[in-house]
Amino acid sequence: MNPLKVMRILSVALLISLAMPASSAVSLSTPLPGTTTPLKSDDPRVLKLVERLEEIKSMDRTTMSKSERKNLRKEVKSIKKEMKVLGKGVYLSVGAIIIIILLLILIL
Repeated sequence: MNPLKVMRILSVALLISLAMPASSAVSLSTPLPGTTTPLKSDDPRVLKLVERLEEIKSMDRTTMSKSERKNLRKEVKSIKKEMKVLGKGVYLSVGAIIIIILLLILIL
């Protein structure tokens, strides 16, 4: 057999074996809609932002004017952006991980 063909078969088998557990683990770790996950940060700014989001969530928006609701939506968006920046996490998708593994296999 051609060594190149063997290498391709091994890389496809490796990708399949790596992708299957990753996709099942993602589906098990994602929370159900409507449930909240506890915040694992000790940063006082993040806690203050989460508290403000909870206040906005508990408000009665039916009595507000259209401009007030629009301002609340803008505030929620800005809070979420700020929390994303404060999270300081690096997230990789399953597709990105597969591409990295493929590049490593091709380089090595």
